[in-house]
Amino acid sequence: MEFVPVIGLEVHAQLKTRTKIFCSCSTRFGAPPNTHVCPVCLGMPGVLPVLNQTVVEFAMRMALATNCRIAPESRFARKNYFYPDLPKGYQISQYELPIAEHGRVYITRPDGSKKRIGLTRIHMEEDAGKLIHDPDRAVSYVDYNRTGVPLIEIVSEPDIESPEEAGAYLRQLRAIVRYLGISDGNMEEGSFRCDANVSVRPEDSQTLGTRTELKNLNSFKFVEKALAYEIERQIGVLAENGEVVQETRLWDTAKNRTVSMRGKEEAHDYRYFQDPDLVPLKIDEAWIGRIKSDLPELPDARKDRFMDQYGLPAYDADVLTGARELADYFEACAQAVNNPKLVSNWIMGSLLGLLNAEGKSIEETPISARQMAELLKLIDDEVISGKIAKTVFDEMVASGKTPKAIVEEKGLVQVTDQSAIEVVVDKVIADCPDEVAAYQAGKKKLLGFFVGRVMKETQGKANPQMVNTLLKKKLG
Repeated sequence: MEFVPVIGLEVHAQLKTRTKIFCSCSTRFGAPPNTHVCPVCLGMPGVLPVLNQTVVEFAMRMALATNCRIAPESRFARKNYFYPDLPKGYQISQYELPIAEHGRVYITRPDGSKKRIGLTRIHMEEDAGKLIHDPDRAVSYVDYNRTGVPLIEIVSEPDIESPEEAGAYLRQLRAIVRYLGISDGNMEEGSFRCDANVSVRPEDSQTLGTRTELKNLNSFKFVEKALAYEIERQIGVLAENGEVVQETRLWDTAKNRTVSMRGKEEAHDYRYFQDPDLVPLKIDEAWIGRIKSDLPELPDARKDRFMDQYGLPAYDADVLTGARELADYFEACAQAVNNPKLVSNWIMGSLLGLLNAEGKSIEETPISARQMAELLKLIDDEVISGKIAKTVFDEMVASGKTPKAIVEEKGLVQVTDQSAIEVVVDKVIADCPDEVAAYQAGKKKLLGFFVGRVMKETQGKANPQMVNTLLKKKLG
């Protein structure tokens, strides 16, 4: 029997506000434990929460960017459970009346087609603290700095049908929150986290199977690997006439498998009820209009514009708009160099290759957009060849010097004097009579051999196009 995966994702994005959702404590990451706390976020008796307006506006930005309906009235609820990192014994969240519902985002399939992924809801809530387990003793420590940090939870419809689609959806959401400037989307620091609900159903049935929840997946790679494993595990259980148990499971990165954590809670287990300390949140059309007017150009729109304005292929535009900072870098270069495809090739090739090898992001690049544009302009103006440019690029990374300074210091200016190149071409042809005879006998691929010899003789400085033209003319 063939089975179809059914996947829904719950994404928690930590918002980039200066202060927490219900108090004035700092949200800065990396402070000493339990230094960004106060009676409100520690849940002391008699304290009252006060809603941070910026949190609401950030949630509205995300709702508008994902085509959600913003509710004219939403309410906060208490989600009750006991855990050491939740000092109040409940989490302030939203349940029956979230701030936004019924949205959608689009992902790009491998064949270039688009797929719609529905959003059930977006709601606001506070984060819990962090448990730190002592590896040497049966002791755990609690850091409450993260308690009360604002989150939005983005809940998808079960429209995702493969681990690859899940990865594409998460990348799209992460790009959107970063374009909006509402979250840094840093998965390693836990500011962009994912829980996945996954089940499988027979291909000829629309009845959904029993789902399991995969908890706190903090990288795209782990999400895809955990889903792939869990899908195969459930299919294996059903193939042996077993029964999939509804439960919460964790991804064991060391053993590359999911492991049972606990039975899955249902909504009634949390005993939701309206928070009596927070009044209903009312949002009018004027407020929505102000937020909408301030939205930036979003990834899909920017991708379409890159293809239209710069004539880039869909693949290039997709890569370059994957992060707002990368798209900004490209545009800064493209405005200075009248050759967008050259800019795209160098950013996607040499620059991203360097950054990926060192595990860095575009914000950490050792070569500024101005320096990159200067290098590419030297190529476009035929001052240096592409081959020499690679040498200059490596030197820029190593020394931090400008391209022009490196070219001048090392005497790397491209030779464009036809008579000077012709002398070298004649010498190479004279030195290689056997290869000349073979070329003239029909082995045209030997042209590359001759080009290589000429470039070697000129230390890579000869204009490649001129070299090709002269060789073809002289070899016949």
